This record gives sequence, C-alpha cells and structure tokens, in this order.
Amino acid sequence: MVNQDIFWRSILATLAGMLLFAPAAQAADPLPRGLEIDLDFEQFPLENTCEGADISPQMEIKGCNSSSLAIILEDPDAPSGTFVHWIIWNIPPSSVIPPAMVRNSAIDHPFPARQGHNDFGEIGYAGPCPPSGKPHRYLFRVFGLDRMLDLPAGASAADLREAMRGHILQQGQAMARFGR
Repeated sequence: MVNQDIFWRSILATLAGMLLFAPAAQAADPLPRGLEIDLDFEQFPLENTCEGADISPQMEIKGCNSSSLAIILEDPDAPSGTFVHWIIWNIPPSSVIPPAMVRNSAIDHPFPARQGHNDFGEIGYAGPCPPSGKPHRYLFRVFGLDRMLDLPAGASAADLREAMRGHILQQGQAMARFGR
C-alpha cells in the first residue's frame, strides 16, 4: 500500500511539473480581442437626434480582425422595453464608420453594407428621441463576424441576431446618453 501511495504521488508530481513548465506555445489560444468603439461624445449631439438633423454619428472601431462588422444601436431605457434605433451589417472591416449614413436598405457608398428596419418602422438610423424626463442610455453594440451575412436588406433586429448566431468572433460596446 505504501508503494502505491509513492507511485501515485510520483505520477501526480510528474504531471504537475509538465503543466507548470509546458512551453507557452502549447497553451490554448486566447479568445479574440474585443472591439473598441470610439465615439467623440458621451452625450448625443443634437445633430444625431430627432431634435436635430437626425444623422448617424461617426464612430471609430479599433482592434478588428474579423471579416465583417454589424452594428445594433438600442435604447434599453425605453418605456416599452429595449428599442432598436439602427441595425447595419456586412460592413467591411474598417476603422471608421462615417457620419450621415444614407437610409437605404442597401448601401454602396462609402462602402457596401445592408441596413434593416428600426423600431420606428424605418430603414436605417433613427436617432434618440426619448420622452421628456430622465436621460436614456443608448448602446452601440458592434460585432466582428467571421463572414458576410446572407441576410436580405430590410431585415429586423431579431433576424440579424439570428443570422449572427455562431459567427461572432469579436464584440464591443459604447454608450452615450440623451434626454429631453
């Protein structure tokens, strides 16, 4: 019995040594880096809201090593529950999403992409327009995908989320506020 204890302790010590001194190259690859979204504001400028020109803001996306990007802008503080203000997908990996994206379901300029219906029932971006009261939070959720999505232009946010399932390599989020 003593010999068995020595035997098993020896085996465990050997295994522990192998794990402690294993070359780093044999370690599992870490998960892909997250995406960083850089907005130039913490409070929405009026031009990006229903009180102004209601144009989409510029944003910079850093750390992308994906084949395409998708963006969902939503208001989790809406009275009726989370409200979707913008969905856009099949964005080529780019570092800058320019301001004032056109409100067409299929975009060709400044890059090819697809947009869907927001919860206002419109295609493209529709900026913050909360009821009077406490400012709302608006979440820009950006997804790095392993491919372009086979999803028709004009789809819903639910359709986009379903199409992204199993294809998300990276994610990032930024928040801005707006109140009236």
